[in-house]
Amino acid sequence: MKTAEIKNLLDKELIERLETEKASLSKMKLSHAISPLENPGKIRETRKTIARIETELRQREINK
Repeated sequence: MKTAEIKNLLDKELIERLETEKASLSKMKLSHAISPLENPGKIRETRKTIARIETELRQREINK
């Protein structure tokens, strides 16, 4: 998910998306520990998406 897409979402949508991404990351980590994923780069991509969402939420909190 790109930064521009994240900025267009509402706070509630961002929080929901953050929870979804965190759940997805934990599932990927678990399945990767059991048997290697086809594309382990998705773990890194998901971590970066989570960081982008958290950064945007923090920026909005500061600007209020």
